[in-house]
Amino acid sequence: MNERATSWGIEPVPERLRVLTGLDLGLLWGNLGVSLLVVVAGAILVPALSLPAALTAILIGCLIGNLMLAVAGAIGAQARVPAMVVLRRPLGERGSYLPTAVNVVQCLGWTVFELLVIATAAAALSDELFGFEARWAWTLAFGAAALALGLLGPIGIVRSVLRRVAIWVVPLVVAYLAWWALTGGGLEDAWSRPGEGGLSLWQGIDIVVGVTVSWVPLAADYTRFARTPRGAFWGTGVGYFVPDAMLLGLGAVVLLTRDVADAAALPAAIAAGGLVALVALFALTAAETDEAFANAYSGAVSLQNLVPRAPQRALVMLTTTIGTAGALVLKLTSFQSFLFLLGSCFVPLFAVLLADWLAAGCRYDPSDGRARTSVNGGAVAAWVAGFAVYQWLSPTGPAWWVEQVERLDPPDWQIGATLPSFGVAFVLALGVAVATGHVHRGAVRA
Repeated sequence: MNERATSWGIEPVPERLRVLTGLDLGLLWGNLGVSLLVVVAGAILVPALSLPAALTAILIGCLIGNLMLAVAGAIGAQARVPAMVVLRRPLGERGSYLPTAVNVVQCLGWTVFELLVIATAAAALSDELFGFEARWAWTLAFGAAALALGLLGPIGIVRSVLRRVAIWVVPLVVAYLAWWALTGGGLEDAWSRPGEGGLSLWQGIDIVVGVTVSWVPLAADYTRFARTPRGAFWGTGVGYFVPDAMLLGLGAVVLLTRDVADAAALPAAIAAGGLVALVALFALTAAETDEAFANAYSGAVSLQNLVPRAPQRALVMLTTTIGTAGALVLKLTSFQSFLFLLGSCFVPLFAVLLADWLAAGCRYDPSDGRARTSVNGGAVAAWVAGFAVYQWLSPTGPAWWVEQVERLDPPDWQIGATLPSFGVAFVLALGVAVATGHVHRGAVRA
């Protein structure tokens, strides 16, 4: 594979590079779903929610989030361009710059979080085995590994890593962690233990959706190389759903049955589980590197929507370096607020994309990849309105922002913020498409 193939820019992917099957994408997204951060996110749900309520939130949230992810993947396979370039269709070329900036920030944030949790797990391993942590050294080492993967590119990752190694290692690791979590004793007590409050069922669903929906503005970066939209839909949706639901559930069970004080202490708790647990944690830590790669890579690809002529490999180096530096100086805090914030940004953004795609007759032709206008103000307004509804129902951000929003006396609805935010943005965006005459004649039939 030549260098150009590994760093394809923002132009539609040619037929010769549309090589990823549904199984390939299932392997890719399945591996991206195997993450200690997903386990940590599941642990956030308890003990505020009871274990049955947490598992219900996980199931519903995974179904909602992964359906969004699967559709975004299929749209990307049709358009054959990166996710932020796809957004030029509903928002206009310059209109796509704002979500691009937001997505770059979230990619850098996830890169920091991923490297933090990887380095924390590796430090727990080295402390258990050798008596020292050296978290800074592990951060640098895995930052370098993420950079190497980013330069390899999605096709190279699937062919060189996933098909040869991850397809065998990851299922064994997940199976062991499931056994370790479920045989620690106290499962019956954990099941009957009531929730302590502070988090509603629908807020729990919002957290779970936030975990998955953060991948929606990245999906097309990988599915643009898919052979068919159908393969992209099923490979992306099913591939991520299985580990996503399993590890979220394991996170909730582990926190309740293994006497873990908080979510950030999970890696050390796993490391203390014996030799086999150490091996499993080592394998999971190594497998986690591809999440850091994916966010650094997509951050670079998103930047190309702003600076198309910038070399992608240089941008990958830039985003990985920033993420590694952030992981050296920051701590794993405010993770729950980060997930709510992601939901408020990307749930309504997907709603706008979906409405425009449906209005286009469920078809984005790669030969017509030009934006209709510089800025589609109506579609941008629909996204902002959805964001405002989400924040109104679940304010997240700096203290001053939360205080100002709470003065608006938001209603105590029992349906969370995801569905109202999506509904408002979708209806408004669809109305904009109709009003501006951007409805394809086959849209009604579709």
